Amino acid sequence: MMGLSKVTLTLLSIALLIVIALPLTATGYDLVIANGRVIDPETNFDQIAHIGIKGGSIAVISEKPLQAKNIIDASGLVVAPGFIDVHSHSPTLLGQQANLLDGITTQLDLEAGAFPISFYGEHFKAGAKINYGSSVGHWAVRTKVIEGRDMPYLFVGDKVLQMGGPAWMQPATETQIRQMRELINQGLDEGGLGIGVLLDYMTAAVSDAELGMLFELAAERQVPLYVHVRRGYTGDPAGLIEVIDLAQETGAALFICHITHNAMGRIGEWLELIDQANSAGANITTETLSYAAGGTSISADIFRRRDWQAMFDISYEDVQWVATGEWLTKETWEKYAAEQPMGMVNHHYVKEDWVETALRWPRMMVSTDALPAIHPSIATNPNVAGTFSRVLGHYVRERNVLSLTEALAKLSLYQAQWMEQAAPLFKKKGRIQSGADADIVIFDADTVAANAIYGDPYLKPNGIVHVLVAGTMVVASRELVSTIQPGKKLLAQ
Repeated sequence: MMGLSKVTLTLLSIALLIVIALPLTATGYDLVIANGRVIDPETNFDQIAHIGIKGGSIAVISEKPLQAKNIIDASGLVVAPGFIDVHSHSPTLLGQQANLLDGITTQLDLEAGAFPISFYGEHFKAGAKINYGSSVGHWAVRTKVIEGRDMPYLFVGDKVLQMGGPAWMQPATETQIRQMRELINQGLDEGGLGIGVLLDYMTAAVSDAELGMLFELAAERQVPLYVHVRRGYTGDPAGLIEVIDLAQETGAALFICHITHNAMGRIGEWLELIDQANSAGANITTETLSYAAGGTSISADIFRRRDWQAMFDISYEDVQWVATGEWLTKETWEKYAAEQPMGMVNHHYVKEDWVETALRWPRMMVSTDALPAIHPSIATNPNVAGTFSRVLGHYVRERNVLSLTEALAKLSLYQAQWMEQAAPLFKKKGRIQSGADADIVIFDADTVAANAIYGDPYLKPNGIVHVLVAGTMVVASRELVSTIQPGKKLLAQ
């Protein structure tokens, strides 16, 4: 996806300045955010201002003080668009809590997805504090077609999926491919935000014909594909080239999931391949994580059927059992694989300079790839609670990899702009502008920092002070507001 032109940005800046120059009434706002350093990453607006919120939207941005019954004094704090996570596997009450405390206002699972779409968000039946949504999960459709059973999401209740069985290993017939197409179409009609493809987890199962069908359907329906590409040894880009070729042939919009974890030390080469394809007319983008380990099931195809130690250039001692934080040996690995095949592992192999290279790419997005957060007594990876604050604290303030405005674009704006292809409602997200949704994070740029670590993943960050969803305070002074449920399920239109 190409960036906005300088002309467009200039017009947006002029429009925003016109809004703040208009005469304003002193009353009529539901809430005012006063005295904050307001940053809009789309227009590069960055100044001390006051925001009037009404009906869940930003009504006005003013250089002059505004009056309302409820006023948040944001003196000394940054006021920015709420963060958008396009790659999470944790639509749970605990996951929601951890995300909000990290400044995330919209949580999406677009890599794995779900089917049917109506199932996604089962933990939020009584209401949600966060906005949430899902792609149509190709793997879930495959399970229904090949195995004849419903497995709508990666976990149901507190039971996590075991990535094995015919749906993950058996090639589909022509008839089954046609059936998958029909069901994916159904999921898109239900509001799926694209098509999620866990290709690397079913490398031996998905044929050229099946993968081609997915790209053709995405192009036909004008929705993005979110692909975990087939992994090569130590960053071999063959899997990337495979999907770039299909994107160019079909015109499908393509999102490459967690590029840093797949490209490894060849991250620069992978990004150059994407740049070349986009220069030739393709519509391809990608994401990186801010934590360095990969996380998945111990029963995943990568561990069962391939030489994972050579692939990642690591050994058993570089892998943690997520539930306890225990570092494994060959013996404990084999024990857990036999006795708890649905258990999760973190494999530590990503280098700091790979992440920094990815973050510097102009249109890079940041995502969590958070594993399921089921209960505080059950550990997960720290991504769920610290991904976005880690970018602001470590990569902006400490490492100077990005400016603050650049970082905010990679945490919110670019996700919203990309998602507009699937759902126009995202035109009102990722921005601090008049008429935008009042999904807002207010933080201290001098102190913001992640505290969540492997083995202690739920520690809330420093410096994320207040969070609003649809103009309603869901985090106040770093604490969750317990009774408020303003979140919505986001569907394609």
